[in-house]
Amino acid sequence: MTTLEGLFQITGWNEEPYSEGEDGVKQSYAKVSQSYSGAIEGTSSVHYLMSYQGAGSAVFNGLETLSGTIADKTGTVVIQHNGTFKQGVASSDFVIVAGSGKDQLAGITGSGSFRSTENGQAKYQFTIHS
Repeated sequence: MTTLEGLFQITGWNEEPYSEGEDGVKQSYAKVSQSYSGAIEGTSSVHYLMSYQGAGSAVFNGLETLSGTIADKTGTVVIQHNGTFKQGVASSDFVIVAGSGKDQLAGITGSGSFRSTENGQAKYQFTIHS
């Protein structure tokens, strides 16, 4: 087991509501691009479905395709997110989707979390199992 830490930076955010109610209640789809630094180097594209319960709070889930270097191996993996946005902070628990690894990342498994900091950045922590 290996624990990896670092930062990712949001480099693009395109969000479109598909259902809107009163008092900030809405559901939306967001496509997000990110760059990773630290123990993981690479870029990713994330597709989130988001549900806002009112101003300032939301739940989201999504799939992220990460291309880069993880634990000195290069390739692509898909990451499944389950997160929240509360009081200006986004956080998510996630897992690497079994069987999604390509190239040198074939067979990789793991899980982790992130917590946003500021200016579109978040600290991530991955635990790699293989």
